[in-house]
Parts: sequence; structure tokens; C-alpha cells
Amino acid sequence: MARLLDVLRRDLGLTGSKEGCGEGECGACTVLLNNEAVCSCLVPLFQVEGASITTIEGLSHEAGALASPEKVSRLQQVFAEEGGAQCGACTPGMIVTIHALLERHPQPTRAQVREYVSGTLCRCTGYERIFRAVEVLTGQRPPEGVPDAHVPGGKRE
Repeated sequence: MARLLDVLRRDLGLTGSKEGCGEGECGACTVLLNNEAVCSCLVPLFQVEGASITTIEGLSHEAGALASPEKVSRLQQVFAEEGGAQCGACTPGMIVTIHALLERHPQPTRAQVREYVSGTLCRCTGYERIFRAVEVLTGQRPPEGVPDAHVPGGKRE
């Protein structure tokens, strides 16, 4: 039985969603299915007929933006600036999950962020930089940045 993750990556060339565990435990394959964050490794293809699916590629400002760093979303940019993205394994799933959170709670508390990302494992950041990135994005704290962060577009705002 074909999984949504397989079709996205293999057939459609949308490789932003990663296969980590293949069991829905790590969150690396998270996509939005009818605006709900789901692990695409657990979704059989037949269940998505007629559904709205958004991948990390679909969160950028325009099609093809991941190949052009200056077109990434503000969430992606702040993640880079604040060190929320490190090795990159969890980053697409984390960003998709946080996007879903921000759609429901534009000014989330740290507890809400923690709850939403609890299904996405990150081994590099310890989550603190991820929490800070969301707080910077939502105006709850000033930017700190990280000195060696790659900033999309080559400059900080």
C-alpha cells in the first residue's frame, strides 16, 4: 500500500518531508492534511483523495522558493536566524508543525509551542532555539540571532 510520504518524495519530487522512523514517532515527515499536521509516513494514499495537502515546499512565498533562499517564508527565515535549524533532519516537520500552531494560535505561549512540537524529535537544538525562534517571530522577544547562521537573502532584518 502506497503511503503519502512515498508519493510526495518519489513520484512528485517533493523531498522536503523526510523519512526518519517510518512509524510516526519522529515527525520528520510532517505535512498538513486539510490544515492538520500529520505524519505522512502513516497516511495511506487512498485516504487523501480530494484532500488539501501542504508540504514544507508549499509554505514558501512562491513555487520553487526552496531553491531560491530569498523567497522562503518568514518562519523559515527566523528559524535560520535564531538557530532553530541545525542539522536539518527535523526542520521541515518542525516548521510545518509550527505553521499549523500559528494558524490556530498567532501568539502561542511557550507551553503551547512545546505541546505542538512534542511529536517532532530534535536531537541538535534541545528545543530552546526553536522556542526562541517562535517567540521572535511572534514579537514576544527581541531577536538574538546566531553569529554563523545562514540567513536567507544574505542579510538580517
